[in-house]
Amino acid sequence: MKNPTEARRISERELVVERTINGPARLVFEAWTKADLFKRWWVPEGFPIQLVACEIDARVGGKYRLVFAAQGSQAEFFGRYLEVTPSSRLVWTNEEAGGDGAVTTVTFVEQGGQTHVTVHDLYPSKAALDEAIASGSTGAMPQQLAQLDALLATLG
Repeated sequence: MKNPTEARRISERELVVERTINGPARLVFEAWTKADLFKRWWVPEGFPIQLVACEIDARVGGKYRLVFAAQGSQAEFFGRYLEVTPSSRLVWTNEEAGGDGAVTTVTFVEQGGQTHVTVHDLYPSKAALDEAIASGSTGAMPQQLAQLDALLATLG
């Protein structure tokens, strides 16, 4: 069953993306917190980038680091986990932009073998969210969540 993804700006500083994933919250959470699974769905197919390094230490105070390569250059994204509630909630910082990084909260609500995922980004300013939208960095999430849904179908 295909599920739609809904993305919307809910305030000057907030962006929310929601999708129901066909799989239990335990597996969906693992796909967000285990590097070997995360690498299989995070980069949208057809995008001219490659995830060349992925480190995830999903515990309160733990850090993550993602390194992408594209057109001969690399970009690093990193932050730390503020909250980790297994199968239920993740909160992390996005520190690559210094003080202009968003705080991301992802919640997982299971019902009937499916998991409703809500990704909530809170930016430090309207300008920071405007810039993220203009750069296209926020537009990949629907495809990423579709790929997550497809991955879960293979995990059982």
